[in-house]
Amino acid sequence: MRIDIITIFPKMFDPVLNASMMKRAQNNGKAEIFVHDLRDYTRDRHRKVDDRPFGGGSGMVLSPEPLFRAVEKIKQKVSAVGGKSKKQKTKVILLCPQGRKFNQKTAKSLSRCSHLILVCGHYEGVDERVRQHLADEDISIGDYVLTGGELAAMVLTDAVVRLLPGVLGDKNSLNFESFEGNLLEYPQYTRPSVFRGMHVPEILLTGDHKKIEAWRRKEAVKKTRRNRPDLLRLDKNNVPRLSAKKFR
Repeated sequence: MRIDIITIFPKMFDPVLNASMMKRAQNNGKAEIFVHDLRDYTRDRHRKVDDRPFGGGSGMVLSPEPLFRAVEKIKQKVSAVGGKSKKQKTKVILLCPQGRKFNQKTAKSLSRCSHLILVCGHYEGVDERVRQHLADEDISIGDYVLTGGELAAMVLTDAVVRLLPGVLGDKNSLNFESFEGNLLEYPQYTRPSVFRGMHVPEILLTGDHKKIEAWRRKEAVKKTRRNRPDLLRLDKNNVPRLSAKKFR
């Protein structure tokens, strides 16, 4: 997978992309991630990327020209390297508060793309023509407002790249995470079994995998009901419908 990120603050990405799993994914050839300074795609000597909004109002708006130029040049470069088939699979995503909310299902869908271009919104937003005629979709990571789309782009990149085949050490671990099967993950414990008088649940020390599975299922439902009841899918008897693969 190739991911191109367009931003006016490229240095923000260095610590995230050059550490931990993101760095390993790139070193192992599972992902190529490039960060582009939007100012490099301007035509004026001041490298201006924003302007005042028509109709008045506070703040500045990102101009359409440098964003269109950036996306078009990136697509041309990728197309020249990978051919038409790769060009057709490019997906342009605008990160902004008005977009549809990002979730694990969306991350899985995007992980099947071969090329993503992430546009980081900033200031009071971007010219609406970018949303309507350049971006394939706009995405928000939550119901709150950030200073810019850079942090959102980092979150999306991390969530998507870790789903690529071969990135995680244990491929089965993806089946036991929060939001798989519409449940939050069950509680996890490790050694020591007793720490400052706090005990690990006895069931986890028995070695009885069938009973442990049942306990984990019960605890996952309990945690989801308490913290995210909106995730639970109930049957006609008001009992949670559980995904079998979650506890397989």
